[in-house]
Amino acid sequence: MAGNSQRKGAISKGGKGPTVGSGGRVKRGLEGKGPTPKAKDRPYHKAYKDAQRNERSERRAPARPRKKKSNDVEWIAGRNAVVEALREGVPVTAVHVAEGAERDGRLREAFRLASEKGIGLLEVPRNELDRITSGAVHQGLVAKIPAYEYAHPDDLLDAADEAGEKPLIVVLDQITDPRNLGAIVRSAAGFGAHGVVIPERRAASMTAAAWKTSAGAAARIPVAQTVNLVRQLKAYQDAGCMVIGLAADGDVSLPDLDLADGPLVIVIGAEGGGLSRLVAETCDQLVSIPMVNSLESLNAGVAASVTLYAVAQARS
Repeated sequence: MAGNSQRKGAISKGGKGPTVGSGGRVKRGLEGKGPTPKAKDRPYHKAYKDAQRNERSERRAPARPRKKKSNDVEWIAGRNAVVEALREGVPVTAVHVAEGAERDGRLREAFRLASEKGIGLLEVPRNELDRITSGAVHQGLVAKIPAYEYAHPDDLLDAADEAGEKPLIVVLDQITDPRNLGAIVRSAAGFGAHGVVIPERRAASMTAAAWKTSAGAAARIPVAQTVNLVRQLKAYQDAGCMVIGLAADGDVSLPDLDLADGPLVIVIGAEGGGLSRLVAETCDQLVSIPMVNSLESLNAGVAASVTLYAVAQARS
């Protein structure tokens, strides 16, 4: 029956709420709803979805910092130094020669090596060489080296994994002489290490002197920088590496080291000063190199070579 709201399918239009024209609905519609949520808090907004996607990505794999570069280009000054750098594979990007410079045997050899390696040769006024080398004795010849690109410390573990080998990493503590750094990089490359780690501050960096001493090895093995050496050592321990530190009063003699054939991090301190206290306390073992006389310590580069040789022998 028409108007019978009890019949099947009928819609009841009655109710206790406000009716059209009463003003109730309009009043309720005008009531404030609070401040508008930020875009990132609105589920259907693009900013919200982007934030959720980034959060999921960070949970899956923390972002690895980009590789860092040293601040400035380096200049190698002097005829002998430039020729040696070209011979040893230092990544020279340009050679500058002073206008009117005397063409002796060294200069001609520098020209030949630069030509063979496809390195640009530029003739400039002598006072320009004085300026870019800060007044160093350049003998009318300088070579330009670009800023060094440092690896991330985790890259060294990745390199070992890709090679199907157990990690072997060299970490330097308080090494301030770039020639020592270069020598250690050379030994690390020669004895199969997967990389060298250095602190960002108060330590030698990959300067022209380090490049030259490495005899080109720095082009074959990564050098990484870390902000906090102790924290990085603990990260390597968490990754399954044993950390040993070289110390004159070490508890274990190098020939008796039984960790050489496993994942290993070798920490080398400065000659004389040795390892810093916190670094020494973080090491799993302190290892000494036996001496036949009263010599207190070896040069850091020599100590690194002896230790890496012993480890290489144990691994072979």
